[in-house]
Amino acid sequence: MQTRQLGYSDLHLTTIGLGAWAIGGGGWIYGWGSQDDADSIAAIRRALDLGINWVDTAAVYGAGHSEEVVGQALAGRRDGVIVATKCGRIMESLTDQPYGRLTADSVRREAEASLRRLKMEVIDLYQIHWPDPDEEIEEGWGAIADLIREGKVRYGGVSNFSVAQLQRIQPIHPVASVQPPYSMLRRGVEEELLAYCAANKIGVIVYSPMQAGLLTGKMTRERIANMPADDWRARNELFQEPQLSANLELVEALRPIAARQGRTVAQLAIAWVLRRPEVTAAIVGARNPAQIEETAPAGDWRLSAEEVAQIDALLAKRD
Repeated sequence: MQTRQLGYSDLHLTTIGLGAWAIGGGGWIYGWGSQDDADSIAAIRRALDLGINWVDTAAVYGAGHSEEVVGQALAGRRDGVIVATKCGRIMESLTDQPYGRLTADSVRREAEASLRRLKMEVIDLYQIHWPDPDEEIEEGWGAIADLIREGKVRYGGVSNFSVAQLQRIQPIHPVASVQPPYSMLRRGVEEELLAYCAANKIGVIVYSPMQAGLLTGKMTRERIANMPADDWRARNELFQEPQLSANLELVEALRPIAARQGRTVAQLAIAWVLRRPEVTAAIVGARNPAQIEETAPAGDWRLSAEEVAQIDALLAKRD
């Protein structure tokens, strides 16, 4: 799989990375329903076998459980694997409502806890998960800069930050990457963020390119209606009317475009976000080996100008 340099850093990421949000399991407000740890570990190891060289997780996913599973999966296979995790969302137990805290002491404690769960001595990419509370982002970013100087973190990044917020923290320490949502259904990054990152040598790692499964071609009304209560998607507006019908209609229109190349809709959705030169890589979640086996080939698919134009026309129609 091809790699791209992450901003100014010396990290070269495969265009697809394994996302470990769902691996955190269910039982919390932003969970994906129950998850078997053996399946999670098998999915991570299969991703490595397929040539994927990085995993993205966060302390809040399952109140630390995702990081623990990632640590188990990478035992004995750490060499050459880039691990990214996040801080700033505080949740002591699964029953807690996560909240933001970016004080220096809190960020440092989170980093130490993540290192223990991951069974690592250094975090390759440590990211502020959300700019919340906004008034603490400078303090939190300063703490990450200190961790970098101490050798506990290689590079620092942020997630869900605006251009204005990036401009506030850049003077403290260079930002290696930003992680925004980006998919055919969420295109806000195209307005100014991508151009700013390109101009300032900031890598862009996009999450949810398949829009939490909506753009996989496998979602049906019945499946959505039967989602478990602890699957956050059941409460998301994109999975509810009136948007649901428009989204399912879009997927049906995408099928023939993918099929002409012998590809799946999921692969098409991933290749579409990777068409942008500003995008370093895309986070692709997987809960079992079969899922990452399907999506990994998208990392080397370059859409033609004609295919991009066809998709643009469909998106304009949906809007």
